[in-house]
Amino acid sequence: MAEKELHTDYDMIVFTAPSGAGKTTVVKHLLNKYTEKLGFSISATTRDRREGEIDGKDYYFLSVEEFRVLIDEDKLIEWEEVYPGKYYGTLKTEVGRMLETGKKLLFDIDVMGAESIKEKYGDRCLAVFVKPPSFSILVNRLRDRNTESPESFKNRIKKVKREMTHEHSFDYVLLNDELEDTLRNAEELIKNHLS
Repeated sequence: MAEKELHTDYDMIVFTAPSGAGKTTVVKHLLNKYTEKLGFSISATTRDRREGEIDGKDYYFLSVEEFRVLIDEDKLIEWEEVYPGKYYGTLKTEVGRMLETGKKLLFDIDVMGAESIKEKYGDRCLAVFVKPPSFSILVNRLRDRNTESPESFKNRIKKVKREMTHEHSFDYVLLNDELEDTLRNAEELIKNHLS
């Protein structure tokens, strides 16, 4: 786990990674482990809901039209059209609501969104890049999901290649090779920043 010299007075902790690197698994584990200390920033998206996902818990699932209204009304801290017609973003109201609880706010967002949050909040935000063991392993993980068309998969791989070059933009790089080790390292990282 690579790290820069940092302070510990953070309101927000961002986990980011290319698709399939394991950031959501890490974030869910940390939320279960530190329920009393961490709150989750639920992102808004226009993508289709996957099996088992719950609106208002995993994401706020919106239509493209609803999302564009949020953009026009400046109600998002950050947003991106990740793929044509597939928007993701962070609601200002969500961040405000969670910070009022007194918990540290945990984000699970894509690389461009994480860079925007880090740029906006600076030293209030700890940013962690979850790195897959290799590009080929990541491609296999994505292929094994079997959740998209060949064209969509090809576009996702292009995006992954771009995102892999951004790891040095973040405060920590957390290698996700062996899941048990990754979760233990993530726990240690969070524990050090919860005091």
